[in-house]
Amino acid sequence: MQETLIYPPRTAMEVFHMLPEGTLAEVIENQLYMSPTPNPFHQEISIELSSSIFIYVKKKKLGKVFEAPSDVYLDERSNAVQPDIFFFSNENDVIIDKEGIHGVPDFIIEILSPGNKKYDLETKKNIYEKSKVKEYWVIDPETKSVKGFELKKNAFQQIEESRSQIKSPLLKKVFKF
Repeated sequence: MQETLIYPPRTAMEVFHMLPEGTLAEVIENQLYMSPTPNPFHQEISIELSSSIFIYVKKKKLGKVFEAPSDVYLDERSNAVQPDIFFFSNENDVIIDKEGIHGVPDFIIEILSPGNKKYDLETKKNIYEKSKVKEYWVIDPETKSVKGFELKKNAFQQIEESRSQIKSPLLKKVFKF
């Protein structure tokens, strides 16, 4: 009988691949981050926005819209995220397979949870900027405040601060919630 040696994972991405399907986890700069289940206010905003963005994008034939939990591999070595809502334009070179989605979304929305404000506003914002996401939106479900950022000259510039709406330059549409 031959013995099989099992080696422990060496990277956060290897651990990530070992997690059960549906686990709310992300890898950013080879660090594993676990997330709590979203609260009902978070989910209500997510459903409303993802539905209206999906219908608009489909009607205009602009690309594809997805929502969490979906693994998005910004690169294959150290960055896999689960944005709340994200969009890939038709022009984007995206690969969709059984493991997840490989490529950088054009547009991402993150809805804050009580324990993740700094994470979404700093850690994820930095990796999205570095990965060249064209538009990044952050929503606080408690106040319904919205902050939008647009990539210009490889850096995010704040484009919007409002309540209960996203005014997307990329999609050329206002989405209310």
